[in-house]
Amino acid sequence: MDLTSPNAPDTSGTLDEALERLHTFGPERDGWLSNHAPMAVEALVRHGQAPGVHRWLDHYRARLEDMPDRFTEVTPENWQEALGDPRRIADWAAYFARETAGRPWREVLAEWWPRLLPGIAAGATHPVIRVGHSVRTLLSADENAPRVTELAHALGYWAARHQPLPPLSAAAPAADAAAALDAVAPVPDQSGGIQGRLGQLTAFPRWPGRPVAGPEAARARLTELVRAATHRYATYGYGAPIMLVHAATAPNAVLRTLPALPRALWAPSLEAAWAASAAVTAAYSPARPADPGAVPGGLSAEEVFARAAAHGDDHTIKFTDTALDVGGATALAAALRSVELNPPAF
Repeated sequence: MDLTSPNAPDTSGTLDEALERLHTFGPERDGWLSNHAPMAVEALVRHGQAPGVHRWLDHYRARLEDMPDRFTEVTPENWQEALGDPRRIADWAAYFARETAGRPWREVLAEWWPRLLPGIAAGATHPVIRVGHSVRTLLSADENAPRVTELAHALGYWAARHQPLPPLSAAAPAADAAAALDAVAPVPDQSGGIQGRLGQLTAFPRWPGRPVAGPEAARARLTELVRAATHRYATYGYGAPIMLVHAATAPNAVLRTLPALPRALWAPSLEAAWAASAAVTAAYSPARPADPGAVPGGLSAEEVFARAAAHGDDHTIKFTDTALDVGGATALAAALRSVELNPPAF
């Protein structure tokens, strides 16, 4: 894939073309595995990799399934009974398509964000990550039909897979986000899938240790959490190289969404993002850190992302995208670690 100017506006139309290709497909395959293509192509285009996006999609096509059949229409009167019903994935996508066609997308997002936030663990956090990629595009580029439709599909996926965590108690407070992640106790049985692992959760460290003092403090703590989770991957990612990227990418999706939300929702967004990151950490983190190994020196952020793009793995692309948001040598080292640990796509 060719490398062009990172973060430049996509004047080629590649992202819109890719999203239109993808909106005929469902958000999952094999009953529960997530379709990562909308998130990956957004990151590829944002970081200058637009020329290779359609080729990447051609390879990824084998992992896509058609949008499932409609089940029962979701309406303003019955949405609560439809929440968390995966049979209604297509119904939820249609519902949000109608909602975003009838009023501004920010208004729809602000109404539904607090309804969906308690189920942030839905689909192993992929729906909220997809929302974060979609909102980032809408905030930084034209609000055209493919991009608004992408938000509708992302919100619909989240609603259909909505999954609250079990009731949790608060363990001892932690001084900062890195210490809080280190204090998360692994679930006793890490042999099964994510549903069984999340069902074993009982308590998380209390972080932040005291209530945040307003929206800006919430954003600062959320930024701290994304940084800590990204850095931690360099030494703990070996335990579950694919799943542990979500400890960073899920809270980063929330961070990306904050500017589109009323400021009153920023503090509860921080609370949910911490729960998501801690849940993934508890479910998949190994007991001990590993030596991250030698890291090639002198690579720029653009060169690191180019390596992730050439590697082609969707999780690696998305994690490297988050690492570039964090910035700095440690985050770039973590991104290179993901390139090393995850199998290449092509």
